[in-house]
Amino acid sequence: MTTTAAVRAATPLSTLLREGSAAEHRDAESSSFMSELLAGRVNGAGYAAYLTRLRHVYAALEGAARRLTTDPIAAEVIDPRLERLAAIDADLAFWGGPVDIDSPATRAYVARIDEISDSGASFVAHHYTRYLGDLSGGQAIGRILTRTFELDAQGVAFYAFPEIPKPKPYKDAYRARLDALPLSEADRDGVLAEVKTVFGLNGALFVELTDQLDRWQN
Repeated sequence: MTTTAAVRAATPLSTLLREGSAAEHRDAESSSFMSELLAGRVNGAGYAAYLTRLRHVYAALEGAARRLTTDPIAAEVIDPRLERLAAIDADLAFWGGPVDIDSPATRAYVARIDEISDSGASFVAHHYTRYLGDLSGGQAIGRILTRTFELDAQGVAFYAFPEIPKPKPYKDAYRARLDALPLSEADRDGVLAEVKTVFGLNGALFVELTDQLDRWQN
């Protein structure tokens, strides 16, 4: 084994995923739609269009989780306390209900989740990318939206995890479970590749929303 391969094999999976997908993560985050939303320049209908897309994604993700509860790899990260579907529905009700959308990016994202839903390792990539993001940057987004739109705890349930009052210890424990997964080097590389794919799918959602910004800007 070469020195580089040895170092890679000794790198914890959580570190490999974070460092190995950093470029894709930055690309997905550099969204004009999100920047305009956080600046208060996207109206409620625009935010509902975003949430509607997320609803389809989380319905697919949480449906896959129910099918994989006995999978020895997926079961290490599946946790009902993380589920977002009910919170998204509550937020959509506040913002005027789901939006009737024609979203190729959403269809592609859901199709990918369905495609990998029999692979515990690939599912972990989707679970990690969405839920750890929700517990990290998502918390800051929720606070900014609350200030920007002068909300009183309503409309931002998506960013609230009442059963996880302290996100940092939870995230630390989640990463420890990732690091303990009994995966081969090929499996680890596959998880990283899928994480990069997930960031690309999320980026495509934002590109689509950005292309339609003029419909929703205040």
